[in-house]
Amino acid sequence: MTGPCVRARDRGLAGCPVCGGIVRLQHHEHGRCPRCGSGVHYRKHNSLSRTWALLISAFIMYIPANTEPIMRTVSLGQESSNTILSGVIYFLQHNEWPLALVIFLASVLLPLLKMLAIAYILIMVQRGSTRQRAERTRLYIIAELMGRWSMVDVFVVALLAALVQLGALTSIEPGPAGISFAAMVILTMFAAMTFDPRLIWDPKE
Repeated sequence: MTGPCVRARDRGLAGCPVCGGIVRLQHHEHGRCPRCGSGVHYRKHNSLSRTWALLISAFIMYIPANTEPIMRTVSLGQESSNTILSGVIYFLQHNEWPLALVIFLASVLLPLLKMLAIAYILIMVQRGSTRQRAERTRLYIIAELMGRWSMVDVFVVALLAALVQLGALTSIEPGPAGISFAAMVILTMFAAMTFDPRLIWDPKE
């Protein structure tokens, strides 16, 4: 038979985000870790508002990242522009479906799913929901881990722009969507970092 769940905060304890040491804060909201000197808090300051600000900015950047050209190709004097989706369609038309699938998952679907997952977690925390806390914690961990794979398109365009420079014959230049895409990925990564997952387990006030 298990008793009621007691939080570390209820006992005046908090974990150091740097070295993992346990610090007794008593009645203070903030303190210093005696081991490494880092700041220790019960909860990240303004975690929800900062995460929402970063997440909304990422949603805004998602639109030009998928509608504007991410790459411009000049071949024999003829210029063509490609968005992420047009690149996926191009590879599908040439039976390169594995490459098309990788680009679609890493550059279109995963960033959107990550932003929706963080938004869902934020809404449930603000509503004070106590249901499926373990599942939401796992969802947050997955969303935080998948962020790095969204930079595949940026790396590919940067590599092509550096290698394919054949003067008047063929050249590749990054398009305006590259900046928007990189900004979206970075904003979602910061949104996941600023969110405090301990808020998921806080009881409803």
